[in-house]
Amino acid sequence: MDIDKKVWEVLCSEEQLKTRIQELGKELSRDYAGKKLMVVSLLKGSFIFCADLVREIDVPVRIEFMTTSSYGHGEQSTGRVQIVNDVKSDLEGFDVLVVDDITDSAHTMSHVMKHLAAKNPASIKCCVLLDKPSRREVELVPDYCGFTIEDKFVVGYGLNYGDYYRNIPYVFAVTDQDR
Repeated sequence: MDIDKKVWEVLCSEEQLKTRIQELGKELSRDYAGKKLMVVSLLKGSFIFCADLVREIDVPVRIEFMTTSSYGHGEQSTGRVQIVNDVKSDLEGFDVLVVDDITDSAHTMSHVMKHLAAKNPASIKCCVLLDKPSRREVELVPDYCGFTIEDKFVVGYGLNYGDYYRNIPYVFAVTDQDR
């Protein structure tokens, strides 16, 4: 697919993203008040969302990163999750919040949550920018969600197509129509 020749449908504008992330930040600040919060950002897709999100949280936050792979360069998850780079910190006693760009099949988030739970955190929850429940193959409901979307191929604001377009400041769906 030559994405530059396709029609882009804006699903979440810059302003919508900013407003919703501020709301999530307030909710997380309330829920994690008085706790030892460790945010684990799943790279590469969540880095923009996670950076904006942690700036909206007004409790002390430690940040870790993990890299997983299940998509390759395609549009659909392979269903096989590989941990490319694991967290470096000891999670014992921390309230862990896993942050990702999108949950669709939920294979990645489920795998990561089980993996991190084995590291004895005080609690573990997940937060996603986008949830695509119609594509769910694993039983998992995100604890915190920015937007629930239909089954569309989405790009921008950290989400990529062939390792490009992550820098677009909004989320858009790519349609089958040509420009």
